[in-house]
Amino acid sequence: MELKRAITTMPTSKVVIFLCVVLAMTGCTGEKKAGGAISDKVYTALAWRDEALEYDKAGQMRLAELYYKKVYELMKDEPSQDWLAYGDAGYRYACMLYQRGDMEVTLAVVTELLDRVEGQKDFPTTIRSGLLSLMAQCQMHLAMPEAAKQTFARVYQHQLTELGGKKRGDVNLAIVCSNIFIAFFDTGDYDEAGKWLGRYEDELSACEQIGVGDSSLIEEQKGSLALYKAQYLQATGRVGEAAAVYAAIPRSRISTAANIPDAIGYLMAAGRYDEAVYWYEQLDSTCHAAEGTRMTFDNIAARLIPRYLAFRKAGRNNEALDMADSISTAIDSALVWQKKSDAAELAVIYQTNEKDLQLANQRFTISLHRLFAAGLVIILLLNAGLLWRSYIYNKVLLAKNRHLLAEIEKQERKERQAIKQLNAEPEDALTVSQQLYRRLCTIMAEQQPYTNESLNRDTLAQLLGTNAKYVEQAIRECSYGETVGDFITRYRLEHVARLLKTTDDSISLIGEQSGIPSRATLARIFRNAYGMTCSEYRQAVKSKATEGPISSE
Repeated sequence: MELKRAITTMPTSKVVIFLCVVLAMTGCTGEKKAGGAISDKVYTALAWRDEALEYDKAGQMRLAELYYKKVYELMKDEPSQDWLAYGDAGYRYACMLYQRGDMEVTLAVVTELLDRVEGQKDFPTTIRSGLLSLMAQCQMHLAMPEAAKQTFARVYQHQLTELGGKKRGDVNLAIVCSNIFIAFFDTGDYDEAGKWLGRYEDELSACEQIGVGDSSLIEEQKGSLALYKAQYLQATGRVGEAAAVYAAIPRSRISTAANIPDAIGYLMAAGRYDEAVYWYEQLDSTCHAAEGTRMTFDNIAARLIPRYLAFRKAGRNNEALDMADSISTAIDSALVWQKKSDAAELAVIYQTNEKDLQLANQRFTISLHRLFAAGLVIILLLNAGLLWRSYIYNKVLLAKNRHLLAEIEKQERKERQAIKQLNAEPEDALTVSQQLYRRLCTIMAEQQPYTNESLNRDTLAQLLGTNAKYVEQAIRECSYGETVGDFITRYRLEHVARLLKTTDDSISLIGEQSGIPSRATLARIFRNAYGMTCSEYRQAVKSKATEGPISSE
């Protein structure tokens, strides 16, 4: 807990640097613990995150933002694989957006991230606090003061929850209060700032009494508290009290890199410009030793321009002019460096986008091939299924047709037997109708008049040398109530069936040879009579010839 210094409401540039330190000190590097499996997606995300950190340290913010965004979006679909890597990348990406002033997008990213990790116990609490703080900062910039107050209250409550829900004088809680004070003080909300300054003082006092935490850190925070109080009193018009508070601060507490800017802020507000110049010089030497000689636009705005103003307001015009020359030279240097840096960053971004585009094209091609292969497999499976169903259907149909064929042949044998018995009867034992019917059956068998499509009742009467009425009566009485048309059709269909069995002629030709020239008519009456098509009948006959007759049940 002592290593977890609060990052909740620090200015963004400090937050990014501080979060890196905290994560490094607590071992939160975004890697899986030993023995845990790491997926390809997480491995790629961690590799990109390392690149983002390198670009971040080198001041190449476009590239850093690009890679933080890539990591965040890569893990967005499956954040549970590594909550730390996901949250860290999302937080850093949001900080980058905040630094370049895109408050709406920053707020959208932070809101989305917080909604996604709601209720997730594995999500790092340090990052959650940072996200809440960043949300409050955005709300303040977007003129949403009430929402910002509620969010800052959530930050404070979150830190209390981390401490078990009680104030225990923890230094982290004190720093949370100090950073919330800074946020309200910078926007001019002195009433709200005063409340948080009081909480900051109470927490720091409790921390000192209990003796919990790093003593050097507590000493530094005591210096920060005094300087904040001086600035607050000065801003609210209590100039004398502010001066007394500042005078009581030991020099050792002021002369730290963290507290010098706050001392300068008070001195400039109080009009003590010579003292401010002195501390600017101390700050300049401290930063030069820590950051090197390179001067960026941020450094110019933060260190040189305020120092120039201090010289001017102190009446030290010659030094102000020298500082103006230094600023001009620094701007020229920063422009050259910025152009080189921009060119290098844009080149890398272009190459990165090209690689991403190529990778996306490769993935699309692979996906397309996989889709095509899957479609082909599905088509083959469907065809196989259809063929199998067709095979089963044809098998069942053939079995049914063979049963029908057996029934048809049985019926034909029965009819032939009946005619044979009729022919065996003596002439004087038959009725007139039976005699006429026997002669008709003989003519139909021997002369095959039914092959003529124009055969009808009158033609049959002429062939028999009798009246058509007697022909109709004989057929009805001796053929179980058949009409003349049914009688002729039966003989024609029997002839079709014989030709289907004994020849390979086409069905159309067989129909013409049987007195039924219309194939449609033949198909209809054949199916009605035999329960199958002509082709199915021929196939059933061939099956019987190759496989033998079916067993009768």
